[in-house]
Amino acid sequence: MQWIEAIILGLVQGLTEFLPISSSAHLRIVGEFLPGAQDPGAAFTAITQLGTEAAVLVYFWRDIIRILKAWFSAVAGRIPHSDPDVRMGWMIIVGTIPIVVLGLLLEDLIVSVFRTLWLVATMLIVFAFLLAVADHYGKQKKPLEELTVRDGILYGFAQAMALIPGVSRSGGTITAGLLMGYTREAAARYSFLLAIPAVFGSGFYKLFGAIGEQSGPYTMSQTLLATAVGFAVAYVIIGWFLSYVSKYSYTLFVNYRILLGLFVYIMLGFGIINA
Repeated sequence: MQWIEAIILGLVQGLTEFLPISSSAHLRIVGEFLPGAQDPGAAFTAITQLGTEAAVLVYFWRDIIRILKAWFSAVAGRIPHSDPDVRMGWMIIVGTIPIVVLGLLLEDLIVSVFRTLWLVATMLIVFAFLLAVADHYGKQKKPLEELTVRDGILYGFAQAMALIPGVSRSGGTITAGLLMGYTREAAARYSFLLAIPAVFGSGFYKLFGAIGEQSGPYTMSQTLLATAVGFAVAYVIIGWFLSYVSKYSYTLFVNYRILLGLFVYIMLGFGIINA
C-alpha cells in the first residue's frame, strides 16, 4: 500500500510544485487522507522536489547552459558583467541567499511547528489574497532584463516564505514579482530559475541525511519512486503553466487556494484530520 501512496504523492508533487498553490501544503494535506493518515515529512517533501526541479533543468536546459557559460566567462574576464545572461546568473545567486540563511536558522521549526495544518490552511488563504492583489494592481510591464539587485533580494525573501507549507515557492516569488511590476510570464520564469539552487541544495541535504534510513513513513525506494513520478508530471505542467499565465490571470489559483484552505479548516474543525 505504501508504494501506491508514494505514487499518489509523486503525482501530487508534480502537479502542484510549479503552480502557485503550494506543493508542500498539498503533500501535507493529502497525507492525512491516505490509509496511513500521516505527514509524509519534510525530508520526503524536499527529496521529491528534486524530481520536479530536474524537470526545470530539462525544460530550461538551453537557458541554463547559456547563463552558466556567460557567468563563468564574465568571472574569467572574457565578457562584461553587464551581459543579460551574466546578470541573470548573479540575480539567481543573490536571490538564493535569503532561503539558504533562513532555511538553516529555522530548520527545527520547518520540520515541526511550520507543518501544523492550522498554519498551512491560514497561509493558503492569506497568500491567496496577496496574489490576488498583486495580480490585479501590479503594473506587469517589466521584463526580466530589468531585474535589479534589490528586486533579486526581494524575490529571494519571498521565496524564503515558502519554508512554511501553504505559502508556495512559486506563489511567493510570483506575488513579489507582480508587486514589483514584472509581467506574469517574467515573474513565473524567474521563479522557476530561482528555485533551482534552493531546491537542489535542500533536496540533496535531506537525501544525504536520509541515506540508509526512512524519510518519514516511506522508505528511500518509495521516496525515489515518488520523485520519478513527480519529474514526469512536472515537465508537462511547466509548459502548460507558462502558456496559461501568458494569456490569463491568476484568479483560478487564488480561488482554489481559498477553497482548499477553508476545506482544511472544516476538516480540522470536525476532527476528520489531525493538525
